[in-house]
Amino acid sequence: MKKCLLLFIGSLCMLLGLFFALVPGPSLIFFIAGLMCFSFYYPKARYYLALCQKALTKSCAFLDKKLAR
Repeated sequence: MKKCLLLFIGSLCMLLGLFFALVPGPSLIFFIAGLMCFSFYYPKARYYLALCQKALTKSCAFLDKKLAR
């Protein structure tokens, strides 16, 4: 039951992320939330979640450096 609920929430978040990728909205937040739900049961999703987290960390550090000038 718990696995079905997490998969449903993960799928819903991924669909919302795709929708908000087409129209203005917080698509990145929904993609990461969907990956987080999937990562409980799928190691490949955990890998992609780690990649997204590393990329966001690098981009935030880059923006902080550029905006600090």
